[in-house]
Amino acid sequence: MPRSDFPDSHYRGRQAHSVLGPEQLAAVTGLFGVLSEASRLQILQQLGDGPAGVGELVRKLEMKQANVSKQLGILLTAGIIARKRDGNRIIYFIDMPLVFDLCNLVCRGMAKHAAKRAATLAKGTKSRH
Repeated sequence: MPRSDFPDSHYRGRQAHSVLGPEQLAAVTGLFGVLSEASRLQILQQLGDGPAGVGELVRKLEMKQANVSKQLGILLTAGIIARKRDGNRIIYFIDMPLVFDLCNLVCRGMAKHAAKRAATLAKGTKSRH
């Protein structure tokens, strides 16, 4: 189908994008995969408030230590967070702040889509009465 068959609102204001190569696609896929786990997003939200150690994350998120440690390892390997030693503690902090921009972008898009869908459903309900 030609692009003209779709609403302009889907394309207006979009910056031209470059075609991603296989390595770039793999990297983007990997990042989205890491961000697809709810417990990792919870950890990122908490670290968004400031650096924290495993024990603090366990307490605040009410998650098991083994799970927090596992998820921190995945986030660390992905380069989303980093860590530093503070005496005998390891402190984790955000090293890729763009993940918050990405999450905000996704949330705004979801809210816009939900509002549009709700408006469509409301029209359908009104026409049935």
